[in-house]
Amino acid sequence: MNWLALDTLLTRIRPHRQLFALAIDGLVIVVCWNATYLFRLGFERWVSARPAYDTPVLAGLVALYLAVFLAFAVPRGMWRFTGFGDIKRLGLACALAGAVGAAAVMGLGLRGVPRAVLALHPFVTLMGLTLVRVAYRMLYEHMRSRITGRATETRRALILGAGGAARRLIAGVAGDGWTVVGLLDDDPVKQGARIGGIPVLGRLDTVAEQAALHGITHLVIAMPTATRAQRRRAIDLVLPTRLPVLTVPNASELQEGTRQRVRDIEPEDLLGREPVVLDEAGIGETLAGRTVLVTGAGGSIGAELCRQIARYGPARLVLYELSEFNLYAIEQELGESHPGLPLVRLVGDVRDPEHLRAVFGQWRPQMVFHAAAYKHVPLMEQHNAWAALRNNTLGTWFAARAAAEAGAERFVLISTDKAVNPTNVMGATKRAAEMAMGLLAPRHPGTRFIAVRFGNVLGSSGSVIPKFKEQIARGGPVTVTHPDIIRYFMTIPEAARLVLQAAAIGESGQVLVLDMGEPVRIVDLARDMIRLSGHGDDEIEIVFTGLRPGEKLYEELLADADSTLPTPIASIHLARLGGGVERVAALLDRAAGEAPDGDAQVRQWLAEAVPEYRVHPAQEAPAVAEVRQSAAP
Repeated sequence: MNWLALDTLLTRIRPHRQLFALAIDGLVIVVCWNATYLFRLGFERWVSARPAYDTPVLAGLVALYLAVFLAFAVPRGMWRFTGFGDIKRLGLACALAGAVGAAAVMGLGLRGVPRAVLALHPFVTLMGLTLVRVAYRMLYEHMRSRITGRATETRRALILGAGGAARRLIAGVAGDGWTVVGLLDDDPVKQGARIGGIPVLGRLDTVAEQAALHGITHLVIAMPTATRAQRRRAIDLVLPTRLPVLTVPNASELQEGTRQRVRDIEPEDLLGREPVVLDEAGIGETLAGRTVLVTGAGGSIGAELCRQIARYGPARLVLYELSEFNLYAIEQELGESHPGLPLVRLVGDVRDPEHLRAVFGQWRPQMVFHAAAYKHVPLMEQHNAWAALRNNTLGTWFAARAAAEAGAERFVLISTDKAVNPTNVMGATKRAAEMAMGLLAPRHPGTRFIAVRFGNVLGSSGSVIPKFKEQIARGGPVTVTHPDIIRYFMTIPEAARLVLQAAAIGESGQVLVLDMGEPVRIVDLARDMIRLSGHGDDEIEIVFTGLRPGEKLYEELLADADSTLPTPIASIHLARLGGGVERVAALLDRAAGEAPDGDAQVRQWLAEAVPEYRVHPAQEAPAVAEVRQSAAP
């Protein structure tokens, strides 16, 4: 028997399942009515002894039974999952319909219908309906076992894309509880073809129709080499189906050694950009055989930098981290993935200059990546300005100075787009850190001091995506500060790779800016994540909470007075910043001294050192206003 053909037939009629169920149930009721006559009257009289009005009575009973079945939601039950609950519902429905039918027949004086037939028919009908459902379940499970090797229900997948990735996926999931029903592809040449024995059913835009027709339980996007626009279109087509959506690993994930055949769609897939072409040889020449030190090695960016650096075979990797747990986590991960790489694990604080000098003097790193920072804007804005200044600005100064004194070849600061025309303490302290690098560059010509700016990193600690995931998991609402707020996004691996590239090509005193692509409206990101979770826009509410202190509607990557120059890498630009770096010297002296009188004084110091820092009027101290007035033309 052609079990695949039977499976296809059953899936084709599945959209009309309730109508077919009612028709079969009606037929069973008719058969059981005749079987009851046969049981009561015997072969000789079961036809001849019936009254002339038996057919209208039977028609009325069938209509009554089906009406009661609809009231009890019997047709909604899925026969391949028939259980005790379904039989119980059938029993109640048959008892009610049988009682009402018998009362009606007797009340109308239709004495030609034997009372025994009226009494027995509901029980015979229940047995007949149960037998049909059990037989269907047995047939279905046998069919599944013949097709997939297991009797349990499998995941029925429809694959978007009919290229090499789809062919490998079909071969890889065979016997894993998956049934690949078909493929979709926009290539006219592939229409009607078979890939790995599976038919190409149509174009991508027919996904909703094909999913309903074939009883699909999962959709898989197998387009790893597609452009961002093509991936985005495919995701937009599948989201309205509200089915679980998976994807195959992309090229970079395969390069990193992932063994997953499929994974969930993530926001990175929605916002990802075209692959960045890097000078791998140049990066390798910069890192291979060198001692590399990473501050903040256990953070989101620091940990990814360590993973990427390890690929290039450094002589030694020094992990410098304040959090004991984060240090342990990244050390364990690197120990498993790169067992031959010598690791130095150090708990330390970049605000401790003596410890930094001792560490740099002992291990003599040639390459330093400074990722240690406080980066949460609202948290640093209220009651933590002093901590942000000491960690982000003074900590950078201490680390960069220790690196230069120990003879480091390059010191790379991880900066942020919030350092451009900053409106918050975090951005102002990072801009001051850039200026501190400019102050050190002429004093230590043997060390290249490079700053790298980029925007928000997808999935990093404190970013909106983990927050949105938690809110969706709780059933909402999802909170967005403003309907028009936009941000630039980059994946953590992409940001880390570009930082390494910037380190290879940057010169001392330069600020390099990473191309962040197109900005993304946060509310659109929230809606996409709600749909990816299988919910509709009407199921989880989006609530606008208002801009927080120091928050902009949009972030800039270059200040207004800055200019950019191209570099050999298209995704990296050189920012030529204005002068005035000497202003940061006084700020560093203050940060190294006694604690100030509250956040307002820290903002005053930052405004004096970073003239482009725009303090929110509600937070501005009188002294800050005087500084601005004196600086005005």
